[in-house]
Amino acid sequence: MIKESALSTRDAIESIVVPAGDYLLKKISKGQTLRITDSEGNQAADCLFYSVSNSAERYSAMDTIRSQGNVYLTAGTTLVSNYGNPMLTISADTCGRHDTLGGACATESNTVRYALDKRCMHACRDSWMLAVAENIDSGISKRDITHNINFFMNVPVTEDGGLTFEDGISAPGKYVELEAKMDVYFLLSNCPQLNNPCNGYNPTPVKIDIW
Repeated sequence: MIKESALSTRDAIESIVVPAGDYLLKKISKGQTLRITDSEGNQAADCLFYSVSNSAERYSAMDTIRSQGNVYLTAGTTLVSNYGNPMLTISADTCGRHDTLGGACATESNTVRYALDKRCMHACRDSWMLAVAENIDSGISKRDITHNINFFMNVPVTEDGGLTFEDGISAPGKYVELEAKMDVYFLLSNCPQLNNPCNGYNPTPVKIDIW
């Protein structure tokens, strides 16, 4: 569902550009709004969310899908934790839908999906592992890396229940906004994937704004 935001970037308290292949770990306080903007179009932003008070409480794809009765995420979706609590609500979305089934790229999956020589290529799981290693004060560890959301990524569900990775449905300047319902850590890997169409074979920056 397309829903425009009433917020202006001029009023944001912080704006950050995350280069392709880089990560961002940021605390978002309850009541704050986070915007992720697809700067150049067709980029995938792989995201994880954790409760600041307890890293064992984190975003759950299964609970979110079950609570909303829809496999795609868009405006009006509440992101639910594995404890059954609302973490964030998608308050605006100009892309239309986002994936939470396709998972994140890893060196292992690159090898299985593509070729043995793809194993050495950088992947989202590498970014997350680096993030938790460089930010031990967050309390997040590699065991906490589970379900994620692929904002702007197009992963249609086929009639027989399979998944396909297709060209993105986003475009330059498309964004998604999330309002925090609790204090959360937002962990972003700006996907470096070069082997499938999720980034148009050309990873590009994303922009983060916080109100």
